[in-house]
This record gives sequence, structure tokens and C-alpha cells, in this order.
Amino acid sequence: MTDTALTPAGPATRLPAGGTGPAESGAGRPPQDPAAILCALIADVLGTPAVDPGQSFTGLGGDSIQAIQVVSRARPAGLLLSTRDVLRSETVAALAAGARAVGGPGAGARTAAPARRTGPLAPTPIMAWLGELGGPVDTYHQTLVVRSPAGCGRAEAVRIVRALLDTHDVLRMRVPGGAAAAGDAPYLPPPGTVDADLLVEHHDVRAAADADLPGLTTDRIRAARRLLSPADGVMLRAILLDRGPDRQGRLALVVHHLAVDGVSWRILQDDLRSCWAQLAAGADPAPEPAPTPFAHWAGLLRADAVSGRRTAEADRWAGMLRPAPEPLGGVCAPDRLDAESAAHRLTLTLPPDVTGPLLTTAPGLVNGTVNDVLLTGLALAVLGWRRPVTGDADGGTVLVDVEGHGREEITDGLDLSRTVGWFTTVYPVRFALGRPDLDDARAGGPTAGAVLRQVKEALRAVPDHGIGHGLLRHTNPRTAPRLAALGIPELGFNYLGRFPMGDTADWAAAPGHDVALDDADEGLPMAHAVEVNAAAHEGPGGPVLSATWTWAGNAHPAGRVRALAEEWFVMLRALARHTATAGTAAPTPSDVTLSGLSQADLDAFESQLRGVL
Repeated sequence: MTDTALTPAGPATRLPAGGTGPAESGAGRPPQDPAAILCALIADVLGTPAVDPGQSFTGLGGDSIQAIQVVSRARPAGLLLSTRDVLRSETVAALAAGARAVGGPGAGARTAAPARRTGPLAPTPIMAWLGELGGPVDTYHQTLVVRSPAGCGRAEAVRIVRALLDTHDVLRMRVPGGAAAAGDAPYLPPPGTVDADLLVEHHDVRAAADADLPGLTTDRIRAARRLLSPADGVMLRAILLDRGPDRQGRLALVVHHLAVDGVSWRILQDDLRSCWAQLAAGADPAPEPAPTPFAHWAGLLRADAVSGRRTAEADRWAGMLRPAPEPLGGVCAPDRLDAESAAHRLTLTLPPDVTGPLLTTAPGLVNGTVNDVLLTGLALAVLGWRRPVTGDADGGTVLVDVEGHGREEITDGLDLSRTVGWFTTVYPVRFALGRPDLDDARAGGPTAGAVLRQVKEALRAVPDHGIGHGLLRHTNPRTAPRLAALGIPELGFNYLGRFPMGDTADWAAAPGHDVALDDADEGLPMAHAVEVNAAAHEGPGGPVLSATWTWAGNAHPAGRVRALAEEWFVMLRALARHTATAGTAAPTPSDVTLSGLSQADLDAFESQLRGVL
């Protein structure tokens, strides 16, 4: 399983001329120009040259993962936001108008929550999910490789790693029985209990050519991963390739997946920058602690899992999983699947002229998200791929396991924008599409727009972005057996987000190590028969969508998976063409407050309105 967004995007926030951070504005007093500050940091996060106050975050192609990064970067600039604020505000100016000052009126609910940071950790659903895979997981990890500044040597690297360890509690996690037992008894010891000096490898590579660095780094990462040991509290290894005082080197952070996810990497990369700036100023590096610690969050999850509102979702999730369409999109037991293998992996890309509309214009047609668009293409592709085999006996139903970032506001007072940990949610979504005209969809006709609206509504109907499924499936003892007996969808989907490429600044992602998938232990079974992980890479010519497909060798032959991958891109190209058709934008029922309105009602109203105008 891959996690949402595995390499961070964008350099550190650059405040506009005249902008002020919290030190200048004073606690409780907003910065002088919140709109200018937000425009600057949103441009950084999205990797765009400039943002106008009249533009919207989602209209620029921003997704929920990047929204979390905006929230994280706004805090040191003196502004308190929520992810919901960023995603729902119609313009940046409106977002700025609703922002609160750090320490000001109304801020207490976000900053005064009790913060238990250490001690026993309530296992989270994703930890239990990992244990249920039934394979070796002690070195299951993710890696970030960045450009270390010229002159950054071992002493500086140790001080930075020590600051990360002391700030982010999960990087010190101990799991007495090893990672496979993370669903039982993880523990977070206090700061200062892990010796950073023992975790940092230093290699003098001044004689190495630029072209040799990716290979040297990869070799060191392979060796370092074998030194991870959750049972001993070794959740992190750092590798510094030092090129002396005049050239950038490389710093690789190898972290066990129990302690990190895609959003966490963005937090850690920002911390690397801030730690270096503090060192350069002669201070001890000390990143800002998370307002909501991971231990506190895990305890809230455990309580929520047995709450009445969450237990009431059990029938919904059971209904989502049955009856199962066949042959792809059904349910299966993970212990029947082969282990992940490089031999069963395929990567395809879409060019900027297709990717651009998919990330911006297409979501805007239905006031939706990039996930809505990509899953629309995938659902149509599954129907087209499956129909010659089954004759569409299942009535146009597609069942997909969708991954989410999991940082949901399940209660007031949460701020997870600076919390490092593994938050990922996995939840099934059933798309009941009937019998759409697939030929019309492939041509970018009205069917493409109609299915996009159906998919959006299906996703909007999922409560709290699916966080309840994992809670009920893995944490609630009353509901877990029933949901476990229904199995899992065969198809898994994850959109990792957008990533600027080619940045040469200090602490930017290093070339040759862009969006990396999870590196699993040899022999770890796949979680789904087929998985697709997609990411958008921002380059000089525009964004490129890259999709990596992996599959269990005993589930489908390579040719069948390639056919599905290619059909997905056919449908995505069709959706991109559909965006150029006049009059294709339309609201959906979730966009209006009147209850009882169907999509057909809205379409009729819109048609009548066009006739009047």
C-alpha cells in the first residue's frame, strides 16, 4: 500500500515585501496583510509563480493534502486556518478575511486541547491493518532524499536529526513485539531517549560526480533500511552524503512507515529548512511542536470508534461491500494474494495538455476535486475493461478501496497540520453507474459529465472522508468481525498529489529520488489484487500525471492489467476533452441546501434557465 504524497512540494514560505510574521505582528494581532501572505504561501505550496486574491485554492488545482500544508505554513506567519477553510473558501481574499490570528480571539479552541505526547499509544486502524497483512514488516519504510546545503557536515546533521526526534514523538516509537505487533502495544518514550548520533551516517563523497549521487544514495538507503528496528525504538536512519563546503550534498531520511506518511514528509521537509536557518543564526534547532500530538489523536480515535455516531455507520459500510461485482471490484482475502514484486509493476504517464485540464478545469465543472475526476475515469475504465468478459452482468457497479490522508476534524480543537505520523485511511466506495454509454464517454460526450457528477455525489456521501470504516473494521470489537468477514475490494486507488520538480534550492527533493512508493519487506502480501498510485509532477512544460500499477501475480496476468491501465488513460483523455465543451459545468445535489433535489431536478432547472437566458 502506498501513502498519500510521498515527497513534499514547494519551498519554504516567502513572505511578500511588507508582510509580517507573528514576531512582528504580536500575539493575538493579525498580520498587516493576510491576503498577501496567503497568496505567497499558496503559490509556494502549489509551485505557481503567483496567486491573485480573487483566485480560489481548489480552482488552482489545490488538493486536500496541499491544503494541510497551507494550514501548517500559515501558523508561523501568524494566521490560524483549518483545512476545511482552505478547501471551501471561494477566493484567497475570503480565506484571509476568515483567518484568525495566532493567540487571538477564537483561537483557543484550536490551541488549548490537552496534549499527551508520550507513554502508551492506542493503536490506530492503519497499524492494525498492517499487522493483518500477515508478512514481515520490520523494515517497511518510506524515504525522503533532499539537497543538503553546502557545508552541512556530520555535526550539523546530528543536531538537526536530534531536533526532529525530540519534536516528533512517533520518531521515537517503540513496538516491543516488532512492527507486526503495532496493533497491540506501541509506546512513545520522552524526548532525549533516542541518541541521534547513533542514527546518522556520514559519508564524504567530494570526489563523486553529480551523476553518481542517485546510485550512491540508493545503495546506502538499502543498507540503512535493514537497520530499522521498531522493537528497539529505531524508527529512523539518516544518511548524509557530504560534498564539502562548496557543493550541495544529499541527506536521506529513512523512516519506518509506522511513523510517517505523505503529509508528514512535507512537515519534516519544512522542519529541515527551519532547523538549518536556526543553526545559521547560531541557535539550537527547535521546530514548533504539533498543536495536537499523535498520542492525543490516537486516543480520540479509540474513543470515536465505539461512539454511537460511528457505530451507526456499520450498516452503511457492510452494504458498501456487498454484493460484490465480479471479476474485478469484488472482495478477496488478502492472504490469497502474492507478495508485491517489481516484475508486476507498470508506470504510464499523461502529458501536460491532458493533465492540466484534469487537475483544474475538470474538477471545476462540478465544484469537485481531482479525486472525483480520476475516480470517474477509473470507474468508466473498469466498466469498459470488464464488459467484454462479463457482459456487464453486475449492472455497472464498481467497487474501489480509496486511500485518504486521514487527518479529519472529528472533533473541535484539532490541528493536525504539524503532526507527524501514519494517518492514512482506507475505505471502500461503491459506484453504481448503471449502463452508461461507454462509446460516448470515450468521445468526451455528455456521458463523461454525467458519470463525473455521479462519482462526485457517491464520494460526498461518504461520512468524514471514510475514517469510520477503519475505526469500525479494526478498532471497534463489536463491529470488526462482521466487516472483516466481508473482505476487501480487489482494486485499490491512491492519488498522491502534485509535486513541483526541478527545484535546486537547499532542502528541495533531490533529482533521481522523486515520488517514491513504499518499500515493503520481501514477502509482504499485497493488500489488493490490483493497485494504482497516481501523482502529478509539475515541470517546466506543465504538470504530468504519472500512474504506477502493481498487481498480485496470482490475481491477473500482466496483459490484463496493462489493458485496464491504458483504458483508464483513454477515459481520462476523454474527460479532458469534455472540459472544452461549452455548457458542461453543472451543480450536483451536494452543492445545494434544498433537500430532496436529485441530479435530474438540477439538470432540468439548469436547462430551463439556459432557455430563459
